[in-house]
Amino acid sequence: MRYFDDFPIGEIMELGPYVVTREEILAFAHQFDPQPFHIDEDAARQSIYGGIIASGWHTASICHKLLVQGLLSTSASMGSPGLDELRWKKPVRPGDTLKVRVETLEARPSTSKPDRGALKFRFEVVNQHGEVVMTELANALFARRAPAP
Repeated sequence: MRYFDDFPIGEIMELGPYVVTREEILAFAHQFDPQPFHIDEDAARQSIYGGIIASGWHTASICHKLLVQGLLSTSASMGSPGLDELRWKKPVRPGDTLKVRVETLEARPSTSKPDRGALKFRFEVVNQHGEVVMTELANALFARRAPAP
């Protein structure tokens, strides 16, 4: 179990991989982001993307899934008060293999609630070519280790 105190500034973790399928791109987009370049092959081919691409929100969801699987499920996470920044840098296409690099940027123990602290992370979602497809600056709350009796 990782606690607030177990995240050194500058630490970089790599999570994944995750292979994105055409079927899931279409399913996510039909439900949550039904723009033509996400759901219609002909329209997507004629768009600036030249083919079907994943919704940015789908990419963010994949990032979060990898974060939960690779880090949060084995930590004392207390949730997040929000994001400072989210950027989609390159399209994600069917067959892309994504990984997430997580860098710890800041750690601030709470002064009003000594049982927790706030961490700031930079996430970079990278495809199989080493290209950054998404970046995110995220804030998270983590429990602190209980002091020894």
